[in-house]
Order: sequence, then C-alpha cells, then structure tokens
Amino acid sequence: MPDSAQPLAQQEDSGIPGVDDQKSVHASGPNTRHILVGFALGLITGAVANYFWSGTSGLENFITYVTGPAGEIWLRSLIMIVIPLVFAVLSLGVADLGNVKKLGRIGLKTFLFFVISAALAGALGLFLVDAFRPGAGLAPEARSRLLETYGNEVSPSQGTAGPAGLGIQTLVNIVPRNPVAAAAQGDMLGVIFFSLIFGLAMGRVPAERGQTLRHALRGLAHVMAEIIDLVMKLAPYGVFALIFSVAARFGFDLLVRLGWYVVIVIGGLAFIQFGVFSVLLKWMAARDPMDFFRRARVVMLTAFSTASSNGTLPTTLRVSETALGLPPDICGFVLPLGASMNKIGSALFEGASIAFIAQVLGIPLGWSAQAVVIVMTVLTAGVGNAGLPSAIIPLMIPVLDAVGVPGEGIALIIGVDRLLDMCRTTVNVTGHMVAAAWIARSEAGHQSHSTP
Repeated sequence: MPDSAQPLAQQEDSGIPGVDDQKSVHASGPNTRHILVGFALGLITGAVANYFWSGTSGLENFITYVTGPAGEIWLRSLIMIVIPLVFAVLSLGVADLGNVKKLGRIGLKTFLFFVISAALAGALGLFLVDAFRPGAGLAPEARSRLLETYGNEVSPSQGTAGPAGLGIQTLVNIVPRNPVAAAAQGDMLGVIFFSLIFGLAMGRVPAERGQTLRHALRGLAHVMAEIIDLVMKLAPYGVFALIFSVAARFGFDLLVRLGWYVVIVIGGLAFIQFGVFSVLLKWMAARDPMDFFRRARVVMLTAFSTASSNGTLPTTLRVSETALGLPPDICGFVLPLGASMNKIGSALFEGASIAFIAQVLGIPLGWSAQAVVIVMTVLTAGVGNAGLPSAIIPLMIPVLDAVGVPGEGIALIIGVDRLLDMCRTTVNVTGHMVAAAWIARSEAGHQSHSTP
C-alpha cells in the first residue's frame, strides 16, 4: 500500500466536519424524538382541523398567518445555506480525488464502486416510485393548491421538467457565464459545474500553494454544518408547522400517499441491505452474508442510532479490522473516504424522494430529466454529501430545481426524514464495509497472482 494512503485515511473532514464533530452527532439523539413528536402532533392536529373546519376562513387565516409563515421561515433557513454548502463540499470532494488517483489500482476500484453503486441506487429509487406511484392520484384541486403553495418558488430560468430535458441549450447553459450571477439566480447546474471545475483545478495546485484555500473552504463547510445544526434544533417546531399546514389543507389523502412513500423507500433500502449486499458479499468478496452481518451488527446499530456516517466511523474502523478481519491499510483508506463521499442509501432516498415530490405536484419527469437526477444524485449523495444527520436534505433542493420541480416541495417529506435518515445511514455504512471487503479480496488475489 502506498504511503500516500495514510494522509487520506486521516481526512475524515475533507468535505464537512465529521468524526471530530461529535457534539452534532450526540445532539441529534434527543432531537430526533422531538422531531417525531412535532411531526405526530402536526399530523394529528392538522387532520382534526381539516375534518372539522376544512374550508373555513378561520382555519385558512391560521395557516396563512401563523403556521404557514413559521414553517416557511424554518424551511428558508435550511435553503439559504445550499449554495455555499454545495460549493464547499463539492469543490473539496473533487479536489481530494486527486489524491485518490495517486493511489492507483485501489483508488480506482474504490472510486468506481462508489460512483456505480450511487448511480444504480439512485436509478432504483426512481424506478420504485415510477412503478408503485405513491404520489399519483391526488385530487386535481388538491394538486392545484399544492402547486400554488410551492410552485411560486420556481425561477424563470428553470422551466419544467418534461420539455426541458437534456437539450443542446440545456447542456450549453450548464456552463455559467458568471458563477456569481448563477448563484444569485439559483442556477444550481451552473453552480455545480463551477464547483466541479474549481475542485479539479484546486486538486492540481501544489499542496503548499493551495493549502490556505483548502483550509478556508473547510472552514466554510464547518460553518455551514453549524448552521444546519442550529436550524435542526428548531426542527420540531418547523416540522410541526409544515405538517400541520399540509394536513389541515389537504387532509388524509396526501398523508396516505406520504405513508406509501415511506414504505417504498424503506423497502428499497431493505432490498439493498439484505439483497444486493448479500449477493456482493457472496460473489465478489467470498464472504458468508449472514456471518458478515452478525459480525457487523454493532456498526449497523450505531449507524441507525446516530444517523451519521462520520459519527459511526470510529466503530466502523474498529469492527472492520477486528471482527471482520479486513486489512488495516485498506480499511484506513476505503472507510473514511466512503464516510465522506459515498452514500448508497442516500442515493436511493434522493432518487425516490425527487420522483415522489414530482408525482405529488403533477410534474412529469421524462427520461432525460431522470438522467439528470441520476447524475446529480451521484454528485450530491456521493462526492458532495456530508456524513452528518439530514445532510442530504439541503443538497436535494438544487436537484429538484434542476429538473423543474419547486425546491420548496422538499417540505412534503421533511417530517418523515428522521426515520428514513436512520435507515439510509445503516445502508450507507454497510456499503462502505462491503466495498472494503471486496477490495481486500481483490487485492489479496492480485498479490497472490503477482507472487513468483
């Protein structure tokens, strides 16, 4: 193993603070319960209000002047950090790929595993929602009111998902004439493209020249993570306001569809966890899946309880090296890198969530738009995603905007995100260990093959 692997193994915070940010991880425990309580109270009181006072001026005024503004202020607080967060984590993630390239064969295997698995998981999420259509069938009047609620947030440059697609002009517009103007106008494709180019260039700059800039971007990422932490402390109240407004206006019809969406996402995650990973372990890593899961159960329980890949990383490293018997040099490279830039479960969640929100709002996603979703899912759930609780939520907003779905439609799923976050984090962390097991076996075979 090359010596250059060691610095990368210590770069858990290469994108956003991770293992050293334990206070955020531990703070998320009780807050999760509070968010679920806020969701339940908003759901129950909103449904009751819809049943007894639907269509009355008193309920509409209460939503318009109390719960509506309160929920929107909280949601806007989350949205406002999207552009600096995307720029910081995506630039740093791409810049660190320069180090991955230097590692040669192991780096290439790791990168390919991460990219291919994220793309396939995102496609699976889209497929499941397209097949079972949990967001379809909403009454036309309810859909019109939803579009009135969220549709005014679409900027004129975004158009609609169906006809926009991947035309020639769309490809041309990806390259912004002015990245600052693109950020100001909410042109997230332009911001993401500039972040990718900026990261590639930063990775080519000698370390002694680019270190100050890297530290500045890491500092920016730390600050954005702190803002997320502060905003999430108010999540129980924000979620209550958002869910109450939705339930009071649209009743059980929309909530039933939200329940089906949760079932479909959890079912897809379970399929990856116990189906796909079992096949990969059996045929690519030559490991018994049941024995692997039994030895790794502590890691999976930790991931489920913390909802943080980075918070679980110390446990993942220890269990992988001791209970699973994987080589320390491979674990020290693959696992920290995976915690920073590979989220298989998050990719499935993102693809399914974007398709669900589009279905509820009645916005068709054509094949070209779904291709855009898959590509951006690899970037946001892979290279540009932090290993912190609910970190994928703000990064999904530019993906929604890119395919013509109002970014504020994310409010439809925020209330149930905490449960799904714990489930997808378990899949994320298990995927990192599966990747390490496969690479360890392939490297052992390569070394024995090259031995005289």
